Amino acid sequence: MILHFYFARRFFMSFLVITGVLAALVMLVDGVDQARRFADDDVGWDQVLGMTLLHMPQTINMILPLIMILATVALFIGLARSSELVVTRAAGRSALRALVAPAVVALIIGTLAVAMLNPIVAATSERAEQLTQEYRSNGRAALSVSDEGLWLRQGTEEGQSVIRAWRTNADASVLYNVTIISYDAEKGPIRRIEAESAQLSSGDWELTGAKIWPLAAGVNAEGAAEVHETLTIPSSLTVERIRESIGRVAAVSIYELPEFIRQLEQAGFSTRQHEVWLQAELARPFFLVAMVLVASAFTMRHTRFGGTGVAVLASILLGFGLYFIRSFAQILGENGQIPVILAAWAPPVAAIFLALGLLLHAEDG
Repeated sequence: MILHFYFARRFFMSFLVITGVLAALVMLVDGVDQARRFADDDVGWDQVLGMTLLHMPQTINMILPLIMILATVALFIGLARSSELVVTRAAGRSALRALVAPAVVALIIGTLAVAMLNPIVAATSERAEQLTQEYRSNGRAALSVSDEGLWLRQGTEEGQSVIRAWRTNADASVLYNVTIISYDAEKGPIRRIEAESAQLSSGDWELTGAKIWPLAAGVNAEGAAEVHETLTIPSSLTVERIRESIGRVAAVSIYELPEFIRQLEQAGFSTRQHEVWLQAELARPFFLVAMVLVASAFTMRHTRFGGTGVAVLASILLGFGLYFIRSFAQILGENGQIPVILAAWAPPVAAIFLALGLLLHAEDG
């Protein structure tokens, strides 16, 4: 038990050091990128730094598998150079038993990443998107989905408008049972529009079966109402922006994601991307364990055998390959070509068995 705690402490310290180094590098690179993105806008260095810090949790969450590989490599190379692995094997400890502590630590870190880091990433990503829209344009656009339907906000030269629709088609290009409230910055609400449907084209909403009520003070809204079979009003939204807002699953906490999926289904959207993301997040701890096992399969050897650099490179490349396969499987799941459960859980399970096979072959021949 003491040896397990020793390996666990060494692995966790390696994890913290590598996380700190990569976080500093990521912060430097992302800071330069943010300064370049907002070079033409009236954005100060304090705001650039704020955007960089908001992007940090998402980046760390994304590179967590790489951190696991590097932490495992650092652990076992250090143990090999100090001959502690030789002593461990001489004491009757097999390689698989020596891996128990790092694998358990990786499982705990993965669980904490899903339970704690995921909500932080969702909150910071959402805030970063809001600030980006504020810095780059005065007329912001926002989207949300609730039990009351789909809500949109757009800004044009005429002012701000709030749009609510009970449902939409699968690609979000047509809204049904639409209500639009237009606002003036000084006068408040100035117009209400209800329509049977609204189709978003290039820079315009094309309304069908529309009725307009003026909301100016002293005006009989119903008496001055106008009915139009078709009506066109300007829009700052695009179908791509709406899809992107709905598709940003990283901006939804894993605790809120099941309810969000239900609301999307009720609004008429496809939810396969969100279902795959939910299952992939639940499988993340096991994928991190697989990264530890893969890296250890190449580095649990004494340095006097040589080829340490090649072994480290092979473990990193194999880790990147498994990460690519995992991402590719998720894409297939989002497109409906394979089941959701298979897309999310098959890569980490297969990676664990692959790593165990490599370990058994290296240890027992």
